[in-house]
Amino acid sequence: MIPITGVILAGGQGKRMANPSLPEAIEKGLVNFLGEPMVMHVAKRLTQQVSEVLINANQNISAYLALGYPVVSDSIPGFAGPLAGLHAGIQAAKTHYVMTVPCDAPLLALDLTDRLLSALLGSRADVAVAKTGKQVHPVFCLCGQNLLAHLETYLLNGGRKFDAWYETLNVIEVPFNDNPNAFANINTPYDLIKLENTSWLL
Repeated sequence: MIPITGVILAGGQGKRMANPSLPEAIEKGLVNFLGEPMVMHVAKRLTQQVSEVLINANQNISAYLALGYPVVSDSIPGFAGPLAGLHAGIQAAKTHYVMTVPCDAPLLALDLTDRLLSALLGSRADVAVAKTGKQVHPVFCLCGQNLLAHLETYLLNGGRKFDAWYETLNVIEVPFNDNPNAFANINTPYDLIKLENTSWLL
């Protein structure tokens, strides 16, 4: 097994999970989903696929540490988005390969890492990213530590979007049309209720 560090991206401000009547931000990864924090569903699935799991978080650090996983925070200031989480993960990783997934995808595919790694090793790509149909899922990505300097330059120059960063690299898109539900994510309270009540969860 090739060593891979898995990084769960939970470094956002949680603004979209806020209740309209209570507009303060909510820490999305710590929201209860089917009996436990959403990030734990992701972590349990990712742990089966990688050598180590890190959580990228910039708030509520003690709450995340209490879940039993190391926490790394952005070194790029200003809540610079998921790319800053990848940057922090690469800096902290003890392995060459780093896999990122969001904290709000509790049905994460159990073969995600294997399929992305196989595609990356079988090509000359810099990054492997998941795709269903025509939709690319940019934060479900696998890359090497050798991209750290390139990524840091992009971030320090004001770049923030995964897909725009990909345009500067050789990327292979890996189809997961057999398991589109693995990329269902929870951004709002409505998404949370909908996913919890969906029959195929049972």
